[in-house]
Amino acid sequence: MTTHWSVVLAADDTDTTRARDALGRLFQIYWYPLYAYVRRRGYSPEDAQDLTQAFFAQMLEQHRIGAADQRRGRFRTFLLSSLSHFLANEWDKARAQKRGGAVVTVPLQLNSAETRYGLEPVDNHTPEQSFEKRWALSLLDSVLSELGGEYASAGKADLFAALSPCLVGDRAAQPYAALAGTLRMSESGVKSTVHRLRQRYRQLLREQIAHTVSAESEVDAELNYLFTVLART
Repeated sequence: MTTHWSVVLAADDTDTTRARDALGRLFQIYWYPLYAYVRRRGYSPEDAQDLTQAFFAQMLEQHRIGAADQRRGRFRTFLLSSLSHFLANEWDKARAQKRGGAVVTVPLQLNSAETRYGLEPVDNHTPEQSFEKRWALSLLDSVLSELGGEYASAGKADLFAALSPCLVGDRAAQPYAALAGTLRMSESGVKSTVHRLRQRYRQLLREQIAHTVSAESEVDAELNYLFTVLART
């Protein structure tokens, strides 16, 4: 398993290539939950885009990510606290910048952010609770994408597309017989393949969680919290 917080610390590395790769991994999970948090705080779509871009740019320019204290645990908590502080102290300056006008450009897909935000159901949770829900969903999406990439690299993209829905729901309720006919496999073979798929998914999820907690002993607690967040109505 990758060393705890290694991705976070690599994002503050002086090696630009290494830092860009690490930042890309972090941005993939956190940019939209943070954008939506800003929107839930009452900012307009344009201001939210400017603020999210400026926040990440400042984190990079001023090496704020490297200042995160591993001993204090979860990176998502650090990031949300940093954004709240940024909004309280920097929003007027950031709002004056045009999108893309920050000194450092960060790879955020802000052109699709408001469309995505507008498609979401009405949310009656606090901005902080909504951030956590989107963080959990983004983390699962990232793991699913990584797993899909592994199967694609092995020439098994179609197999992954057929079996990935089996990652959710009751195992006993999965359509193994129908999948066996579609994939021209035995039903027992499908069950074994799904079992391995689930095992790898859990392994990748634990690795993702371990990147942003301070000790391996915290991984299970963070996983339990993630599922608690997902269960919120």
